[in-house]
Amino acid sequence: MPAGRYAPSPSGDLHVGNLRTAVLAWLFAQSTARDLLLRYEDLDASRTVAGSAERQRADLEALGVTFHGEVVFQSQRKHLYDDAVATLSAQGLVYECYCTRREIQDAPRAPHAPPGAYPGTCRLLSDQERRRRRAERPGALRLRAEAAQDRVHDELLGEVTASVDDFVLVRNDGAAAYNLAVVVDDHLTGVDQVVRADDLADSAPRQRYLRRLLYGAAAGDAVEYAHVPLVVNSGGRRLAKRDGAVTLAQLREQGVTPEQVRDALLRSLQLPTGPLQNAVEAFDPAALPRDPWVWEPLNG
Repeated sequence: MPAGRYAPSPSGDLHVGNLRTAVLAWLFAQSTARDLLLRYEDLDASRTVAGSAERQRADLEALGVTFHGEVVFQSQRKHLYDDAVATLSAQGLVYECYCTRREIQDAPRAPHAPPGAYPGTCRLLSDQERRRRRAERPGALRLRAEAAQDRVHDELLGEVTASVDDFVLVRNDGAAAYNLAVVVDDHLTGVDQVVRADDLADSAPRQRYLRRLLYGAAAGDAVEYAHVPLVVNSGGRRLAKRDGAVTLAQLREQGVTPEQVRDALLRSLQLPTGPLQNAVEAFDPAALPRDPWVWEPLNG
């Protein structure tokens, strides 16, 4: 069955910006007869906080956001990412990279290349040079991209075009990088609808490109995207936990119930308040607000 997904990092409690995106992912899935899957992007062990995955799910369910199937933890799926890298390697599309972030930042690049794009420093190293660099520091694995850019259609943003450089597939600590893990997991779990914050929109073309390499053109084109506006603070900056009472636990301490938070999120989307199911019939992506939503403290 086709599915959407919500994929937080278990690095602490979700704030109202995360919760709003989850509500939208649920509404998109419900309105298109899709299951909604829950996946924890926990590849970076240094950012994983014990117990936060359970608290996150409890908070989501307190708002009425429900999920189908088993929860996926990326940290348990290394063998699947390794298989994908082997598939790409067999096509000659993977190479080792030993560059530091500083070296990438300082390296000369083509005039048309976007800021931060990888300049291809390690792409053409000789075997002797690779052995020398490998002895100095462990290498990451990069995709040998054969296109400068790609594009996707987004239900809210229209056509999104972005650079496809030789992006990292596996970090130098051996963990799968974000773009690889997302593509593999979405494909293998049947996800064909991706709803997430619009600051991630420029990663979608890269992911489409990689999905086509791994699973074919039809699979690459099967995913529907909707990148939704961020929630910001009163200063117009992306909402963060330092902005005061922005998690359900913090808001409860101030006498604000999960139902009040749910209703505030629904009002921000110009949808009927009450149980989330009440909003499904009125949900229309074309009518969603397109500007960031400014969070204002709620009173209990």
